[in-house]
This record gives sequence, structure tokens and C-alpha cells, in this order.
Amino acid sequence: MLIRKLFDFESAHIVRNCSTDRCRRSLHGHSYKVEVLLEAHALDHGHMVYDFGLMKGHLRDLIDAFDHAVTFWDRDDEGYKDSCQRYSARWVSVPVSPSAEQFSRLFFVMIDAVLKQTKMSNGEGDVVLHSIIAHETESGYAQCFREDAYNPRMGMIALNQIIFSPQVREEWNDPDFYDKLLSGDVFTNPVALHQVHPGD
Repeated sequence: MLIRKLFDFESAHIVRNCSTDRCRRSLHGHSYKVEVLLEAHALDHGHMVYDFGLMKGHLRDLIDAFDHAVTFWDRDDEGYKDSCQRYSARWVSVPVSPSAEQFSRLFFVMIDAVLKQTKMSNGEGDVVLHSIIAHETESGYAQCFREDAYNPRMGMIALNQIIFSPQVREEWNDPDFYDKLLSGDVFTNPVALHQVHPGD
């Protein structure tokens, strides 16, 4: 079974080396929508694949980090990168050009890591990240599956290569969250306090 949670954010970028002149040479923005699709073949104690409320924590923080931020490729022109950091309090440096395709891969790698490092506490079964859909416009999106996220032909993405500005990190519920993710800390989902068992 699949479930889907939709997030949105506003962000600016330049997509270097693309075919369209406007996109490759001009800073521009989009109203992004990101769909997170989770898959499981069993349901938790609440009869859910994964409680939607749990997605309002670290997963939302990761996506919201890009809101009202400029995202730039870490191999871009040094002057451009410096300007992004100097004139925007919210910025994200990434190891790939920030196209819709790469946004879908970035979110897959980050969210996959969070889920792998999360201790499930309410009977969640074999819940895994199925795919990420990153909508750049109303009519255009990219969908990333597991084989895409870790495909070296598309550019390798390591968590420690994704750098968030101090302002972004300060606005997270836990400003040290990403450092904990990088160090392999385990995140624990809350336990359902009151469970109802049929026949009780």
C-alpha cells in the first residue's frame, strides 16, 4: 500500500548547463510541491502505513529548509555562491545542479536516511520510502525512485555535501537535527499511549 504526503515551498535557483537560456543564466524561483510516497505491506496499531502526523517533524523540516531560500550547486561560480550566502540568510548548497530531477533525488536521499535511522514504536511494519515527486511547475515534475537516488550516473549525493545556512538550521525544531542525522543517531517515534483492543 502507498500513502502520499504533499509539502510545498518557494525557492530560487539557477540550473547551469541546461538548454534554456533563461534557466541557465538567470536566478529565478518556483512554487515547488513535493510528494513523499511511503510504502508498506502491513499497517501499524492505528491501522496506518505511517501516521501522517509523524511527517510533520524532521521530514517537514528538511523540505521547509528550502523555503524562501536560494539553492546553489557547490560547483558553481565562486562569486555567485558568495553572493547567495552574503545576500540571503536562507541558502542551501548542494552537490548537484538544483533541477527538479535533482531536487527529487536530494529529498529522497535525506528522507530515506531519516526513515532508516528512525526507531518505529507503534507497530509500523516494513515502511519504506517508495518515491519522491518534485513539482517545479503546475505542468512539470520529476519522480525519483530508489534506483535513481543512488545512481552514480546521475551524480552522487552524500548527506554531508548538503549544507544548510545557519539561519535555516536555527529555525528547525532541533537545530542540531542534521548533525545527529550525519552522525547516525537514532530518532524514536512516539509510542501510542492509549491503545484500544477489539473486544476489551
